[in-house]
Amino acid sequence: MRSKEMTKGCVALVLAAGRGRRFGSDKRLAMLPSGERMLAQTLERALAAFSDVWVVLRVEDDPLALGVDPRVTVVRAERADEGMGCSLAAGVAALEGTGFEAVAVMLGDMPWVEVGTLERLRDLAQAGRIVVPEFEGNRGHPVVFGKEFWKELEGLQGDQGGRRSIEANRHACVVLQASDAGVSLDMDAPAGANG
Repeated sequence: MRSKEMTKGCVALVLAAGRGRRFGSDKRLAMLPSGERMLAQTLERALAAFSDVWVVLRVEDDPLALGVDPRVTVVRAERADEGMGCSLAAGVAALEGTGFEAVAVMLGDMPWVEVGTLERLRDLAQAGRIVVPEFEGNRGHPVVFGKEFWKELEGLQGDQGGRRSIEANRHACVVLQASDAGVSLDMDAPAGANG
């Protein structure tokens, strides 16, 4: 396995600009059974697998209050309230010209993805490839998009995610069969934080 120092071509982009209205409070600050805050744990796992980690936040967010590690690059999504697609578009647009070959799009409310799974996804990254993890027949996150697909992502609107790009580019998709349930577990209710 390549070391993360040798794989600077793939950057992790954590989407954390949503309002989490269904959750009832700012779920980024929800306490997990591990004793960590949700977003902080997601970022910690990303930092363990990727040399470069970026996070997309709302314009008014205080990274320090959210527990964002100082090693993480912050991107502000001015249109975050319009949906996840706008946050993803803002994050990918910020990566233009950085020299990265691929981006692993992570969701801030999925803190249980194992570091080993992130490393496997990272190691499959290529400019002309989309890598999708699958657990027990279900697609999950994060999804790695090679640079060739970034223009499509930059045009996303509203709640559109990367699904359309995946469907339109099946020829470029590589499926990673994961034994990690974390790729399909998110936290949409406070009970998920405690159990």
